Amino acid sequence: MWSELRITSAPQLSISISPHLTALAMIADALAGRRRGLPELWRKAISSRVSPQGHQAVRPLAAPGYSVVPDSIVPRTPIGGDISVQAQIGALRDLPSDNLIKDLEQAFGQGPLPAHWRSAAERPARWLHGYTAALGSVWNTTEPVWRRARALLDREVRRVGVAAVRGGPELLLGALNSRIMYGERGLLIADVESSTFELGDRRIVLVPMLAGKDAVIVSLDHDEAVWIAYPVPGAETLWQRPVAPALDDLSALVGPVRADLLAAIGQPMTMSMLAAGMQVAPSSITYHCDRLSAAQLITRERRGREVWITRTQRAEELLEVFRR
Repeated sequence: MWSELRITSAPQLSISISPHLTALAMIADALAGRRRGLPELWRKAISSRVSPQGHQAVRPLAAPGYSVVPDSIVPRTPIGGDISVQAQIGALRDLPSDNLIKDLEQAFGQGPLPAHWRSAAERPARWLHGYTAALGSVWNTTEPVWRRARALLDREVRRVGVAAVRGGPELLLGALNSRIMYGERGLLIADVESSTFELGDRRIVLVPMLAGKDAVIVSLDHDEAVWIAYPVPGAETLWQRPVAPALDDLSALVGPVRADLLAAIGQPMTMSMLAAGMQVAPSSITYHCDRLSAAQLITRERRGREVWITRTQRAEELLEVFRR
């Protein structure tokens, strides 16, 4: 099945380096079950870092037979320029629960929601919290490989620039991915739901991602522009190490479990979330958190029955040193 973007004249191209779409592609592949070629070692590494609530929140993103998702999934599009994961997380945190419900109604109409989105509509604040936590955990695992991809991304910027200046956008668009074809009337994009759009005088924003070889994310209905996210050429060379390789030296300093703990706490998490996400016994999590607290790398705060763990500024600075 295909979605069609009809193009009647040479399209205007631009490029956005927006890593939050890489994180979204990772979520869909590693957590939601929409397999798009991410290596299994990376899939397992990402999955192990996300809490059960995060796993639950992302499941609707890859429901069989559906490709439409509410605009809340990408509250800040790459059309206006590069968007960081931190900015995306901030936008999701600030999003009123009512906005999610409105987005669901806009995406699926006024009738009954599809079954896979009903729990989000019933408890929107909980869903937003779970999805935001999952996004943060996925990015904590993925950010080191994003940093190593700088040369590939710079090369892609040059490639798109050459195509835009020299008038070869059709050739470039047809070679983005095996799931995108340039035909007589424009672009055909493999999709689980078919739809047809006219490009008109809108521009096309290309967003290279670090993702499985078959990962493609598109938005074809924005008034100002169309955006297409696709795997950056050469990304397969970066999948050799499955977990945050930039933290190897930190592992030698504080131990592998504590290094993984620090990396996992991108957002405040409970002890039970950490134990489940890392598949480590709660007693072991408590022991390692004691050591990290003594080193002033985390703080602990009891809220009701749960103890919430947060990285300190000292931990942030330490992680930054070992990510360089």
